[in-house]
Amino acid sequence: MFRTLCPLRKRQIIMPLFNSDEIDIAYLDEGEGEPILLIHGFASNKDVNWVHTGWVGLLVQAGRRVIAIDNRGHGKSAKIHDPEAYGAPIMAEDARRLLDHLAIPVADVMGYSMGARITAFLALNHPERVRRAIFGGLGYGMVTGVGDPEPIAQALEAVSIEDVADPVGRSFRKFADQTGSDRGSLAACMRSSRQKISEQDVGRISVPVMVAVGTRDEISGSAQKLADLMRDARVLDIPRRDHMLAVGDKVYKQGVLDFLEETA
Repeated sequence: MFRTLCPLRKRQIIMPLFNSDEIDIAYLDEGEGEPILLIHGFASNKDVNWVHTGWVGLLVQAGRRVIAIDNRGHGKSAKIHDPEAYGAPIMAEDARRLLDHLAIPVADVMGYSMGARITAFLALNHPERVRRAIFGGLGYGMVTGVGDPEPIAQALEAVSIEDVADPVGRSFRKFADQTGSDRGSLAACMRSSRQKISEQDVGRISVPVMVAVGTRDEISGSAQKLADLMRDARVLDIPRRDHMLAVGDKVYKQGVLDFLEETA
């Protein structure tokens, strides 16, 4: 069991582990009410994406049971340096097994960036487990891809950040260093986690979806173009926010609360 102090709630939150196909996965389980599962982005973790930004406290106060997962290779979960152990569909199975472990038959699911891709695979492969989905920080890039992963992987493997010339790779390396991440695990994950999803498969997602993207996000691709592929999807523009800053934005938070209430 792990414990971390959440500065926003001024008390200790218990961080348990469970076994997902022989991989130890850490998670958070807080509050009571209808469950919502939160899936963080690449090189982040449940604390950085969801606790320190105030999401967990906000959703608990709104009467929700909040479950947040540390994806394999991230946070307090097991670190693996084999790219074959990753991939968004594999990590979606970790999320599904977490719901099984907690005996939760169906939940709302919100993922950010890589977490949105994982959420999409969860909704595609286990539609009976997802009531509603929020794709944060990822629009049509879910279909087209969001760039070459190799410069980022190489930046993570570099001996020093001073050896990294690629600006995108440098930004991810800096973030990984700030969060104290296992860079070998992140490099392996980066080489495996960006599976594209075809327009046809996106169109098979039948649950209500909100696509929330910052208006200055140059990574995610068009939110509207992705939403147009689905039968029941809406767009939330997060004003004046880029990919890194949108996740904790108050417009994003209120938009999610409104979406969950309006589609209840």
